[in-house]
Amino acid sequence: MRWWRKSLAAQFICFLLMALVLSQVIGFLISWDERDKALRAASKGEFLSRTASLATLLESIPPGFHTDVLRASGTTYTRFWMSGQDPVDTLAWRKQAVAQLEEPLPNLLPAYRPPELTSAAPAKTPSGKGLQLFERAIASEGWTRLSSDIWTLPRFAKFLPLGDSHGMGLAVQLSDGRWLNSVYRKTMPNPFWNTQSLVSLAVTATTLALIGVFVANRMARPMRRLAGAAEALGRGQSVEPLPETGPDDIRRTTEAFNRMQARLTRFVEDRTRMLAAISHDLRTPLTSLRLRAEFVTDSDAQQKMMATIEEIQTMTEAALAFAREEAVTEATRTVNLTALIESLCDDLADLGQNVTFLDSPKITYRCRPDGLRRAVRNLIENAVRYGNEARVQLNETPSSVRIAIEDKGPGIPEADFERVFEPFFRLESSRNRETGGVGLGLSIARATVRHHGGDITLSRLKNGLSATITLPKSDRGA
Repeated sequence: MRWWRKSLAAQFICFLLMALVLSQVIGFLISWDERDKALRAASKGEFLSRTASLATLLESIPPGFHTDVLRASGTTYTRFWMSGQDPVDTLAWRKQAVAQLEEPLPNLLPAYRPPELTSAAPAKTPSGKGLQLFERAIASEGWTRLSSDIWTLPRFAKFLPLGDSHGMGLAVQLSDGRWLNSVYRKTMPNPFWNTQSLVSLAVTATTLALIGVFVANRMARPMRRLAGAAEALGRGQSVEPLPETGPDDIRRTTEAFNRMQARLTRFVEDRTRMLAAISHDLRTPLTSLRLRAEFVTDSDAQQKMMATIEEIQTMTEAALAFAREEAVTEATRTVNLTALIESLCDDLADLGQNVTFLDSPKITYRCRPDGLRRAVRNLIENAVRYGNEARVQLNETPSSVRIAIEDKGPGIPEADFERVFEPFFRLESSRNRETGGVGLGLSIARATVRHHGGDITLSRLKNGLSATITLPKSDRGA
């Protein structure tokens, strides 16, 4: 069931084989009646022709040879015998027919047999097993005279259908007044699940399965390529345009994806250029304001004006940095994530910050290391600034990699867990850049992590706050 749910090839092959079996069953059901009628007609025609030939032969040879000819003409499913009277009693005739069929065929004809004066064969008592052959006969069934279009000899002949669908009897009156009796019973093979049909079905199913695997892989390959490209694009990686080949449906889907990717890239680039232009254009009036502030004689007013101008400039530069961070240009590559974070902690510890890297497993991850390093650094510096220390640890699950940064500070209210990631939002209300920054650090960090397909979540500890970076493990993204 897991293979069925996850594999397009499995579903395609299963539906193909189900269609094959259903078509075979329907074909068998349709041909069952026609095949059975054709076999019965062929068996009846052969039986009548053989009996007619034998009747003609018996009329052309001396009576002394009749017994030997009748014994030699018998087969495993046909018997012949003579009787002196018209076989009117159908039940008695059936019992005698069973006895004739149960008599073993002779291996060799005797060299000489004296002429027999009696024309009637001795009565035999059929076994219970043989009687079962005709137990299904309809009681009202009796002899029917054969029409001239079926029986061509100028001799009176009557036909008796037996209980089995492929059993029949015939009585022909010869020119000397005696009656030639013949019985036919042959078990027909089952037209359904015989060895030949099973082998044919197995060969056909194997061939269709191989063709199905080939077709399903051709269908699934561009879909897997498209899924991998979409995953990589969602993680902020640079994706080359996909080849627009294949059937119309897949080609149109690929074309739509390439157009979407181009539009997204163009949108981000346009926004970045717009913010860069705004930041550049604001520098001129800010410089002009700074020059004008120099001529203010009131020192307190001058100081306040310069602080406001500096804050505006800092916020402008921070907004530009935020936009540039979202428009990722760094190449994605595979790195030792544990070593990357450990080296960052060591660098911050060398700068005198209270940062501790806890024992963590070696984790290899495909990412943009510079951007991820800046995001983790921002969280560590926040933990040190507001929680006095930072403890960093990595762990992984079957589906994700987690980087946990814990501190021992007072924490923040749960109602503000999401608001702190909004641009320019600050819990510290003094607007002092030395104590609270401009409110873009966490926004930039979350933007970077989300470009990797992950997220940053906050949670309260017993003594402190925990910030966790969750990064997805994805083979398609790789």
